[in-house]
Amino acid sequence: MNSKVWSMALLLACSQVKAQDVVKYVQPMAGSGAATTPAALKHGAGTELFANTIPSVTTPFAMTQWTPQTQPSENKCIPPYHYNDDHFSGIRGSHWLSGSCTQDYGSLTVMPISGHLKTAVTDYAVPFAHADEKASPYQYNINLKSYALQASVTSTPRCAIMQFTATKADSVYLLITPNSDYKQGFIKIDAANDEIQGYNPVHRIYQGWGKEAGFKGYFVIRIERAAGTTGTFAGGRTFNVATISNQQDIGAYLGFKLKAGESIRVRIGTSFSSMAGARKNLEAEIPGWDFEAVAAKNKAIWEKALSQITLKTDVEKDKRIFYTSFYHAMQQPRLYNDVDGSYPEFASVNKIGKLQSGNYYDDFSLWDIYRAHLPLFELLQPKLVNDVAHSLVLKGQQGGWLPVFPCWNSYTSEMVGDHCSSVIASAYLKGISTFDAKEAYRLIRQNAFDTPASRADYVEGKGRRALDSYLKYHYIPVEDSVPDAFHKKEQVSRTLEYAYDDYAVAMMAKKLGKTADYNQLMKRAAYYGNVFDKSTGMVRGRHADGSWVSPYSPDSKVYYITEGTARQYTFYVPQDVPGLAKLMGGPAQLENALDSIFTKNEYWHGNEPGHQIPFMYNFTASPWKTQQQVRNILANEYGDGPGGLSGNDDAGQMSAWYMFGAMGLYPLNPVSGQYLLCSPIFDKTSISIANGKKFEIITHKTTKTAQYIYAVKWNGQPVSKNYITYNAIVKGGKLDVYLQEKPDKHWGAKVDMQPKGMGIDAR
Repeated sequence: MNSKVWSMALLLACSQVKAQDVVKYVQPMAGSGAATTPAALKHGAGTELFANTIPSVTTPFAMTQWTPQTQPSENKCIPPYHYNDDHFSGIRGSHWLSGSCTQDYGSLTVMPISGHLKTAVTDYAVPFAHADEKASPYQYNINLKSYALQASVTSTPRCAIMQFTATKADSVYLLITPNSDYKQGFIKIDAANDEIQGYNPVHRIYQGWGKEAGFKGYFVIRIERAAGTTGTFAGGRTFNVATISNQQDIGAYLGFKLKAGESIRVRIGTSFSSMAGARKNLEAEIPGWDFEAVAAKNKAIWEKALSQITLKTDVEKDKRIFYTSFYHAMQQPRLYNDVDGSYPEFASVNKIGKLQSGNYYDDFSLWDIYRAHLPLFELLQPKLVNDVAHSLVLKGQQGGWLPVFPCWNSYTSEMVGDHCSSVIASAYLKGISTFDAKEAYRLIRQNAFDTPASRADYVEGKGRRALDSYLKYHYIPVEDSVPDAFHKKEQVSRTLEYAYDDYAVAMMAKKLGKTADYNQLMKRAAYYGNVFDKSTGMVRGRHADGSWVSPYSPDSKVYYITEGTARQYTFYVPQDVPGLAKLMGGPAQLENALDSIFTKNEYWHGNEPGHQIPFMYNFTASPWKTQQQVRNILANEYGDGPGGLSGNDDAGQMSAWYMFGAMGLYPLNPVSGQYLLCSPIFDKTSISIANGKKFEIITHKTTKTAQYIYAVKWNGQPVSKNYITYNAIVKGGKLDVYLQEKPDKHWGAKVDMQPKGMGIDAR
C-alpha cells in the first residue's frame, strides 16, 4: 500500500465512521490472563490455559503490533505482555502471533526512564498497576509513577509514533533495544541523519529450530528533538560509541532534560525487507509529529473495520465480547510487504521480491484459521482472502512446496494436516481468487500426492508428514512415529485431517475438470472410516496389521491424538458428517454420541478440533440441541475480562467462532460454502458485504429468553433448510429467525433439510 493509497484510506475511514462508536466496546486486555472458563479449567493445562493475546495497538492485519512489555524475552510461548505481571519494561514493536504458543520475532522495545541512566532490564523495569493503563485498539497510555513519566503509543500498518511526557522536571532517557535472545542484532545512532537504525535477526522454531530465517526485523527511529547525550549498551554496560552489534542485550540510549509537562515524540518505521524500507514506510505513513492526528486516524480505521458488522442488543457485555473478538480476529495474518511492494521471499536468505499489486501476508496458524477465521473474511473482506491465497501460492512457488503452517516466512510443519488445500480451494470455489488456478492446483496436488525426493527437503518441512504411510495403508498406522515433525505420532488425527484436505483438493479438481484426480481424492476423503472402531463407536489408534491399539481409554489424552482425546477427535469429519453417522449406526447414534461428550463434560472448547461439534446436531433429528449447546458455550466459555477466552486464541480462530455463533451461523465444512444455522443472541445483526450488499439477521422472540428456532425466512420466504449458503449471503438479503422458549422438534430435523455428506463409502 503506497503513501497515496494509505492517505486516501485514512480520509475514507474518517468520512465513513459510524456514529455508534463501536471501538469503545473493544477490551484489549481480554485474553491476556489465565483462562477462567469451565472447559479451560477442566481440560487446559500449562500454556493451553492461556489465550495468549496481547493488548495490541495496531491497524487491521498490520505488519507490527505495539504493546506494553512485561516479558522482555522472545522465547516460545511467552507473549510480550501477561496481565498478571506487575513490572513494565517498555513499549514493544511486536510480531507476536496473537493468541498462540509460538514466539515473538524481529521485535524492538522503547523504554523511557528518568533520573540516573540504567541499562539492565532488571534495573529499569518499573512496578505498575492496571489502573495506571488505558488500552484501546488505536492507542495505549501508561502512567509510570515511579519515573514521573507518561507514555503513549499509536500506530499505522507499519509504523508507530510514541509520546513521552514528564510530570516533573528531570533527566529522561530513552532506551532502544533490539530484542534478540541469540546475542545478535544491530543498532546505530546516526547523528548526521537524526535517526537510530537497527535490526533484530529472525530465527526459526519447529523445523530448523534456532536457525536464522533469512530476514530481519528492521527499524528506523526519528526523535523530535536532539538528545543531550547518547551512547550504546550491552549486558548492562554502557559505551561511548554510536554502533553496537551481536552482543547480549544490546541497545542505544538517548538522554534529555525535560521540564514538567514537556514531551518527547518518537516516530518508528518497521520493515522485513531493509532499513531503507523501514525509512520509506515511515516517510509514507507518519511524515509529521502530530500524535493526536495519527491516533484519530487509527481510531477511524478501527471504527470503519468494526462497523462492518453492526449489532442491536440491550446486553452491553455481549457487544464487548463480540467487538473484542472482531479486534482479535484482525490481528493476523500479518502484512509483510513495504509500501513499495518489497517483501522477503518465502524460505529464502536475504532475497527480496516485489509485488506488482496486492499485499503479501504471513504468520498463518493454518491448523486453526481455516475453520472459521478465514471463512469469516471470505464474507467480509474477500480481497484480503484473495491476497492470502495468492501469498500461499507464492510461498509454494518460491519454496518449491506449499507450507503446512507458514510462520516467520518459513516452513514449520507445525501441527497436523495440510490446510493450505482448504484455504486455496475455498477461495477458488467461491470465486474470490485471481491467482492462476492451474498453478495453484499443481501445488496443492503435489502436497496431496507426492513426497519430496530430497530427504533434506522433507526434513525442512516440505510436503505432508507420513504421506507414504497414509497412501499405503489408507490410514497412518501407529508404527509410523512421524519422526520429522514437531508434533510426532498423532497418527489418527493426521488421518482424519488429511481426509478432509483430500476432499478440499477433490472439490477444486472437480471444478477444473480433473476427473481422475477427483475420483481418487474422494475415495481418500473417506479414509477417516479406517480409524473408526465400530466396537467402540469412536476413532482409535490402529496398527499396520489392522488391529486396534489396546488398552483403549477414549477420555484420556493419547499419543495418536493431537492435543485431545479420542472421543473429542471422533467428530472431526467436517466433509462427511452423514458418513460418520452411518458408521455409528445412523443419525440417532450420532446424536447419542454428541450427547455423551456434553453429558460427560468432555467437550473442550479451548482446542480447535472440537469447534464443529456443537453444530453437528444439525445433521440429526435434534437441531435444537445445536441451539442449546452453542448458547451455553457463548455464555460460559467467553467473557470480556483477562481470563475470558477458553484457551489459545490461535490467530483469531477462537474469536471468529464466537462471532459466528453469536450471529447464528457457522461454516462447519469451510470448503462447502454452507453455514449451519443456530439461534442468534442479537436482536439484529447487519453485515456490510464487500460488494456493497447488506446481509441482515433479524431475531424475533416470543419471550425475552427464547432461544429455540421454530421458523426461518429468507427474504420473506420460509426456509426449509437448516443452513444458508455463501452464494445467498453475498447477494445480500434478510434472514428472519423466529425463537421460542421450548425446543421445536420439527424445524430442520429431516434429512432433506440438512447438508449432504460426500455420499461415498470407498474406503
